[in-house]
Amino acid sequence: MSAALGVLIVDDDQGARALHSRFVAETPGFFVAGTAATGRSALAQGGRVDLVLLDMRLPDISGIEVLHRLRTLGADSPDVFVISSSHDQVTVRQALAAHVVGYLVKPFTQDVLQQRLLRYASESRARSEAARALPLGQGEIDRLLSTGTLAVPPRTPAPAEAGAATVAHARLPKGLAEVTLDRVIAALDPVRPVSASDLAAACGISRATARRYLDHLEASGQIALSHSYGRRGRPRVLYRLAVAPPE
Repeated sequence: MSAALGVLIVDDDQGARALHSRFVAETPGFFVAGTAATGRSALAQGGRVDLVLLDMRLPDISGIEVLHRLRTLGADSPDVFVISSSHDQVTVRQALAAHVVGYLVKPFTQDVLQQRLLRYASESRARSEAARALPLGQGEIDRLLSTGTLAVPPRTPAPAEAGAATVAHARLPKGLAEVTLDRVIAALDPVRPVSASDLAAACGISRATARRYLDHLEASGQIALSHSYGRRGRPRVLYRLAVAPPE
């Protein structure tokens, strides 16, 4: 039987925290690991839970800022499910771009939240099982042989200063840009492989450009390749992020 998932409930309204805590506590497979009324309190607890139910409107820092800071926790970064009365396009797009696992607009019923949580638990288990079953790519095998780990060394982010940024960009092959590379990596997934055409559409770049970035990522061992064989014609090449299990 799978272990219950710990949930941190973040909302500046005391009544909402109490109500959502009850909803979570009465959902099979989940328990309330903590509550927070501010963004800073949420960040202090975020590395110790599986899932954060995050309101976007907080008294100290915005929910979007909390979301981005949680992502810097690396392997300790929890999944985030937004529960908020904010549903303007800017806020929703920013949250989705940060790969939240759900976005539920207030007010909502207990049944609706429980259905979303149970769906999340099912999809989370499926992703974990799929990741364990994925075959290793050549880059992953080479990295395992040379370093003893599948983890990809983090890239050094481009410095904010213009002069230093030019030096950082120079480390990439000619014609590649850091900002586009980051967009390509963000559009890739360690479980669900995509084609170059799908990736190009998701990033708003041409297929030829997408291929150049994918070739660079393959050469550096950051992605793995697989093939999809149809009934006729050449097989499609599919790409996914290299598996990097938490330490």
